[in-house]
Amino acid sequence: MKKAKRNSLEARGWRVGSVAEFLVLSAEDAALVETKLALSGALRARREAKKLTQQQLAKLLKSSQSRVAKMEAGDPSVSVDLLLKGLFALGANPREVGRALHHAA
Repeated sequence: MKKAKRNSLEARGWRVGSVAEFLVLSAEDAALVETKLALSGALRARREAKKLTQQQLAKLLKSSQSRVAKMEAGDPSVSVDLLLKGLFALGANPREVGRALHHAA
């Protein structure tokens, strides 16, 4: 959030905080959520860069299009393992996964 907007909201009595504060997440839970969101964003970006549809990625993973949609949306039912499997199926290597996590931090 831009500093000017934050100051404007606070001047009107609003309290601005993080998602972790709002949801009362532990540092570990917040890190897990951020990790899953970084991986899901990287998955979508890589799929789109390869000009694949969700259906085509689903076929590579022997899964369904709706499952791929959940993966890309960061649905809580999706495991980190499945996100990693999707990235690796799209040709990512561990260094690229690490880079995606680093950019999200």
